[in-house]
Amino acid sequence: MDQPNKLSPISVALHWLVGLGMIALTAIGLYMSRAEVWALYPIHKSVGVLLFVLILARVVWRLKNGWPAHVAGGSKLEQALAKLVHWLLILATLAMPISGMMNSGAGGHGIDVFGLQIVPSQHSADKPDQALPYNASVAELGDEMHEWIAYLLILALVLHVAGALKHHLVYKDGVLRRMLGSRIEP
Repeated sequence: MDQPNKLSPISVALHWLVGLGMIALTAIGLYMSRAEVWALYPIHKSVGVLLFVLILARVVWRLKNGWPAHVAGGSKLEQALAKLVHWLLILATLAMPISGMMNSGAGGHGIDVFGLQIVPSQHSADKPDQALPYNASVAELGDEMHEWIAYLLILALVLHVAGALKHHLVYKDGVLRRMLGSRIEP
């Protein structure tokens, strides 16, 4: 379990695996949708489903373990903003893969993890390259949510990194070192 001056290896590992995974998938998702690199979609979806398992583990761990203890530094407003950003990050990391699965699964594109089919695709008999949605409304909602959550996630991530750097460079209170697995002075 986490301690006020040292986070557990599970907390540290889940934080960095989910964080770096979400950054990579968001960057790849923005690239492939803008450049229309359709060949990356199966990899993006497969890694997204696997990352979703880690995200669920992180949420369960955070609920069981609680939030890390506040170290020091920052006004009441900064502390409230930090809490808001942490909640945005948790909720966005949950909503991002869910919305992607809504878009792909309900859109008839199917969901598989490196060839292991979870939701079958559905294609037109006369146009085999065209997916037939199971539920077009759910697919469209998932598509819109996936895009907007990506932008919200980027904003929250920038604020999160800025806060971590402020703690490290201005307050020098050990918050960043603690998230890297070090023991800090209370």
